[in-house]
Amino acid sequence: MLSDSLKKTIRQVHQHVANNLTDYRPRSSQNYLVAEIAKTLAGEYHKKQRICVIEAGTGTGKSLAYCLGALPLALAQKKKLVISTATVALQEQLIAKELPFFKKHSGLDFKFDLVKGRQRYICAHKLHNAVNGDSQTQMEFMPTLTSPLSDMETKCLKDLYDAYVNKKWQGDRDSWADTIPDRVWNLIACDKHACQRQMKAHQTCPFQLARNQLMQMDVLVINHSLLLADLDLGGGKILPEPDNTIYVIDEAHHLAHITRDFSSAAATIKGTIDWLDKLTKFSGKMSKVLVGQKAIGQNFKLCDSINDANKDLKVVRDILDNADFEYSKDDTYRFEHGEIPKSLHSKAKDISDATLDALRCLNKMHDTLTQDVSDGDIKPYVADPVLAESGQYINRLEQLNKLWYSYANKGEGTPHARWIKRLEYKSHHDHLLSDCPIEVGYYLKDKLWNECAGAVLCSATLSALGSFDHFAYESGLAKEEGVKFIKVPSPFDYPKQATLRIPVSKIEPTDKAFSDHLAQTLPEYLSTKKANLVLFASYWQMDHVAKFLRTKGFNLLVQGEMSREALLKKHSQNIDAGKGSILFGTQSLSEGLDLPGKYLENLIITKIPFAVPTSPIEEAQAEFVQSKGGNPFLSITVPDAAKKLVQSCGRLLRKESDEGCITILDRRLITKRYGKAMLDTLPPFKRQIDY
Repeated sequence: MLSDSLKKTIRQVHQHVANNLTDYRPRSSQNYLVAEIAKTLAGEYHKKQRICVIEAGTGTGKSLAYCLGALPLALAQKKKLVISTATVALQEQLIAKELPFFKKHSGLDFKFDLVKGRQRYICAHKLHNAVNGDSQTQMEFMPTLTSPLSDMETKCLKDLYDAYVNKKWQGDRDSWADTIPDRVWNLIACDKHACQRQMKAHQTCPFQLARNQLMQMDVLVINHSLLLADLDLGGGKILPEPDNTIYVIDEAHHLAHITRDFSSAAATIKGTIDWLDKLTKFSGKMSKVLVGQKAIGQNFKLCDSINDANKDLKVVRDILDNADFEYSKDDTYRFEHGEIPKSLHSKAKDISDATLDALRCLNKMHDTLTQDVSDGDIKPYVADPVLAESGQYINRLEQLNKLWYSYANKGEGTPHARWIKRLEYKSHHDHLLSDCPIEVGYYLKDKLWNECAGAVLCSATLSALGSFDHFAYESGLAKEEGVKFIKVPSPFDYPKQATLRIPVSKIEPTDKAFSDHLAQTLPEYLSTKKANLVLFASYWQMDHVAKFLRTKGFNLLVQGEMSREALLKKHSQNIDAGKGSILFGTQSLSEGLDLPGKYLENLIITKIPFAVPTSPIEEAQAEFVQSKGGNPFLSITVPDAAKKLVQSCGRLLRKESDEGCITILDRRLITKRYGKAMLDTLPPFKRQIDY
């Protein structure tokens, strides 16, 4: 229960913050949010499952609300508060603006920091070895480095080394002012197998120091990928223990999709055979470095396992070479209902077993070498290159085993999408096999919701067509009695601030002539003296219209022709100079784009943003829904498009003083039954529907 003293603390903190916010106005919606978050996390609605799902419109101030509702409670309960986001932009906003302001003015004493994955940091030992070794040593040190570094790459490596040694750089990729080439970064990046805290030589590496500091923090800002990486390791390995953590999942509408990507696996056939042969040679080299007879025994076992795996992979190679699969235009063949042929399934079990044995042996050799270094039996400069290489092979074996383990367990448990992509090279061809779970709600439920001390999931778009059902199902929160679903409206006066116009059109967006029609009619809706954003459903259609309008003298800023940052900077400069600006973008510009006031007054959406189910995963999802007697268009495609449409419309009004017009050039919002339902989920703009 929420104690009186905690209620008092939250009210005081709220007052302190309000007194220092410029143009602060009390908002009932924000006050309601703070209260509901605090009550949920205190266990007033459910003793064990303390989870709330919040859809909060633009301008609600949800980041301030979850800081007010969750942080005083987390501090009082001696729990960690982990805030997870989907975008770097929100992370930067929280770290550079929101949390420093909250700490300064709340009266609460807390420490916060940004937590990044280890791959964003250098391993100091690797950096030293890469700079001080010759080019041949570098190539041995990094098995994927097939040729020596260029002069430019060598200079970059030397600059990084000098800056780090002279304490002018902390060793993380994001704080280096210039771009670091991938070939250079891959040489020196921290990895979990080679850069281990228990080894003295690595205890002062940037990631290890950052991790030590992490334990002192009260609030950690992370991304969804890092959250999933920790859960995959069992929780509490990178981040604090889930049962001692209150999670705020901001931008929660991305969570299921990122979880699905994280749970997928892929591997080639011929490419795998080649690197397994290289692993056999490497294991011999590794066993010579190790101290003791055990290493020799593990080496023999490892080689036997690799031979077994390769024999079976060669059989699979022949099966696929001779199979009469009907590949699509992009050389992809999807197994219907995720069911693979018997010939493949019989080999999958053998490959899964062999790769698991190989993984166990290599892990034992790796751990033995780590221990030998810690005991002082082997010098770090001898072990480090070997540990780096074995770490890479361990990662590859884990991915390989994950794929074949899933193929061996066909049709069991949750449904999976499985497919093959044919790869053509100059001298040979290969097959890439992929696997991805269609549903990940069970994973999030088992690993996160059942383990955490509490969770707040929030976004401006979580419901679809007026219901949280779709989100609850895909995120593993459906039918959970303790979960509180809350919808908070935006404080904007939508009818006064914006007009939503749907003009007359004789051509449907599904018509082949629609792109030409769009190019001809779009100038009617552009305002050349104001800030315009035109959102397209595809790159092809955007480029088609842009080419035509440029022949008519229109000056356009088109996504993809320069970086997003440069594009928005030029757009703002045009507006500041009083020129007006026309910005063309696709769906990726419909989210996380903040152009307040005069920087966006005219928004044009060319089509309802329906996703075309062309990827094997989307096709498998649709197939699964159909097999259950459902309608994939109405249960997946329409809800997803409705959420995207809300996001797109959300670009126009960012502040309570903003004004403007939204034009949607898709009459299906009027003519189709699902269109009317979509229209009703949009904010209550003043409507102008032409007939």
